[in-house]
Amino acid sequence: MYKCLFLIWLFVGFVLVARAQTPDTVAVKNKADSLTLKRDSAKSKKYYPKITQEKAYHPDSLHSPHKAVMRSLMIPGWGQLYNHRWWKVPVIYAGIGLLVDAVIFNQHYYSIFLKEAKLREKGIQAGRNPLYTDVSDPDITSAVNAYVRNRDLCILGTLGAWGIQMIDAYIDAKFIQSYTMDNNLSFKVSPGVISQPYYATNSSISLMPAIKITFTLK
Repeated sequence: MYKCLFLIWLFVGFVLVARAQTPDTVAVKNKADSLTLKRDSAKSKKYYPKITQEKAYHPDSLHSPHKAVMRSLMIPGWGQLYNHRWWKVPVIYAGIGLLVDAVIFNQHYYSIFLKEAKLREKGIQAGRNPLYTDVSDPDITSAVNAYVRNRDLCILGTLGAWGIQMIDAYIDAKFIQSYTMDNNLSFKVSPGVISQPYYATNSSISLMPAIKITFTLK
């Protein structure tokens, strides 16, 4: 009997001690959590987004397209320098220089084969080029026609390149004078290929190299 009472009182004592310890552990946990929050708040910083301002371009009403095109007419690339597009000048002179070199090359061989053709036509042996002794008369005539045709095409190409750089200078100057150049308008130059026109379908080459210009409006 006494043993039972003793066990009951011992059990009740343990229960009371356990209930008395619960608020203390909660308080300790709350203190630890509050310290952690204070430490986190001390380490964290406010985030301020960066303010970026894009560069704005404004029209220049004093910039003259007439001056740009007239300068390009007199000297290739001068109009591009007037428009502050200096990087285009080497491209212009490289293209025109190659075309002029092709004109000189074809003119040189055209003169040689033309002289040979005239001497053969008159039956004169003196002055003929010994390199073309085994070449037939029709082949000499074909070479004359081929070189004169290539020379004329290169001359037209040189004039065309001169005109294109004039148009380019005028368009650049017009944009600078009248329009706001920003990210809403852009263009991209890239190489490409185009199919042969109808009159050249018998050619062995089905595709021709080309330059593609893409304008983008946003």
